[in-house]
Amino acid sequence: VLQQMKESFITEEEHKKCQKVADAFAELYEIENIVVLDVGRYGFVKLQYYSKERGFENDFTFTNSRNLFDDLWQEWRDTKLIQRAMDTPMQGMDYDEIFNFLSEQEQKELSDRKKDFAAAAGIEL
Repeated sequence: VLQQMKESFITEEEHKKCQKVADAFAELYEIENIVVLDVGRYGFVKLQYYSKERGFENDFTFTNSRNLFDDLWQEWRDTKLIQRAMDTPMQGMDYDEIFNFLSEQEQKELSDRKKDFAAAAGIEL
């Protein structure tokens, strides 16, 4: 009789930390075509770009809370920059160009949001 191994790919501690990160970015799932799912012993999976015909275009697995945080932060930041650039001369610029085009106050607001997400997720910057 073959015995199936129940190998875990994420520690319990990292699992809890990843859940905090996923919860901290809940607003992202409302504004972007992204969902982060707890897949138990495999970690967390970010699914994005859903279409009815093909399902999700991308999937990424995370077993480290810092990597998950960095990825979701980048998604949130990029989404906000694209929203800000729509119907302006910034439309068509890359993310860094848009960011540099923003006022110092707008840049600071984005940076402050990163601190807010980090605090909610229990991540040190």
